[in-house]
Amino acid sequence: MMNNANPAAAVVTDGPQRQRLDRMALLHRLYHRGAAVNHYIARRLRPAGIGVCVVLIVASFMGLGEQRDSTYQMFSLAFALAATGLLWAVMRQAKLRAVRLMPRHGTAGVPLRFPVEIRNDGRGVARAFLAETAPDARPPLGEFIREREPGEEERNVFDRGLAYFRWQWLMRRRRAFDGGRSVAAFEIARLGRMRVAVEITPRRRGVLLLDDLRVLLPDPLGFFQSCRRVPCEPATLIVLPQRHRVPPVELPGGAAFRIGCEANTNAIGSHGEFVGLREYRAGDPMRLIHWKSWARTGRPIVKELEDTHFPRHALVMDNFAGGAHDGAFEELVSVAASFASSIDTRESVLDLMFVEDEAHVVTAGRGVERVERLLEVLAGVGLSEAMDFRGLSNLVLSHREQLSSCLVLLLGWDEERAAFLDSLRRGGLACVPVIVGHGEKPDGAPGHWVDAHHVARDLSRMPIRPSP
Repeated sequence: MMNNANPAAAVVTDGPQRQRLDRMALLHRLYHRGAAVNHYIARRLRPAGIGVCVVLIVASFMGLGEQRDSTYQMFSLAFALAATGLLWAVMRQAKLRAVRLMPRHGTAGVPLRFPVEIRNDGRGVARAFLAETAPDARPPLGEFIREREPGEEERNVFDRGLAYFRWQWLMRRRRAFDGGRSVAAFEIARLGRMRVAVEITPRRRGVLLLDDLRVLLPDPLGFFQSCRRVPCEPATLIVLPQRHRVPPVELPGGAAFRIGCEANTNAIGSHGEFVGLREYRAGDPMRLIHWKSWARTGRPIVKELEDTHFPRHALVMDNFAGGAHDGAFEELVSVAASFASSIDTRESVLDLMFVEDEAHVVTAGRGVERVERLLEVLAGVGLSEAMDFRGLSNLVLSHREQLSSCLVLLLGWDEERAAFLDSLRRGGLACVPVIVGHGEKPDGAPGHWVDAHHVARDLSRMPIRPSP
């Protein structure tokens, strides 16, 4: 019996659309399995092995025609070398255990070298390498059908139909890190211990899980290598966003001096000028006791100092999609991380504000958190489909009494973002907008424009005193 409960779905999956989906599903299966086979072979076949295999294939085809002794000699030599190397590689064994000594942080695009402590529980191992295996980068079927390679519409019909370049683009985009090999070959004696340096280059921010460590054991001829898994506890690495050099930007707002705000002073400020004496209260530090007055009056007397409140800036991040390309958002996060690292939080306080499912305010600066906390949060922030500019505006305006200025990072420029920026200014906040988008700066866009394809160049051109 036919089920007509959802006729719209039947319409979508009938005719050309159904044929296209079936074709994409078939291509996905082929590419998915092909990538697995290529990954398996690439870890076991060395460049010299590729060369000897090519010679073996060429000699085989040459032997089908005119019979020559030189052809058979070439075939025999190549076959003997390949067979010897393959047999030797299969016979190589290693019984190792390892512990990764990982740092807490890495940075996207920056090579990271960390030691791996290995212990040999078997016989000695000569000329071996360690290799970290990156998480599976093969895209699922839904992503393969939905996503489009930048510039795909300019390819010919054949390339668009096979979608192979789309597959390669998705594989590169999803790859967690490059490298992963030990810096040099190592040798370890029976029951020995040693540390081996492994280098990776994270490709994107986020939490990176390392849970597949291998030892590569090449044959003496250098054609093939055995690939054995090494027992090792999984390790995680927080990959911070890529950062660029930013000029020493002077944001509006300066330090304020008030008397009698001890709670705030203890949290974010320091003591300033001497303003008088008062009786001791529980919790006053010993260094403020005025010993001469205590000796004269017989009661503990402390010095009262002027409280210094340091400037408090807001780093307001627009993480709303609004049709923006995912790559532009990654560059926006990179810009946010660059400003968070460049603003001097030794003499100020910086609040990172954004809305993702709920309102988030993360504070770093003097007497609070370190800047690394902001970078960790930026490593995990995602693109929000809901355009909640009202919620973001309410969040920022609820802190306006404490804020000296706002550095507003916008993902493109449109009417909604213009209204959001206007609401902050009408609320009495000094706003410095920085807009990340594609191409040239649109007419009427305020502040500093950053092209997503030239972030480092445009950030380096930012004025020291940016215009609001």
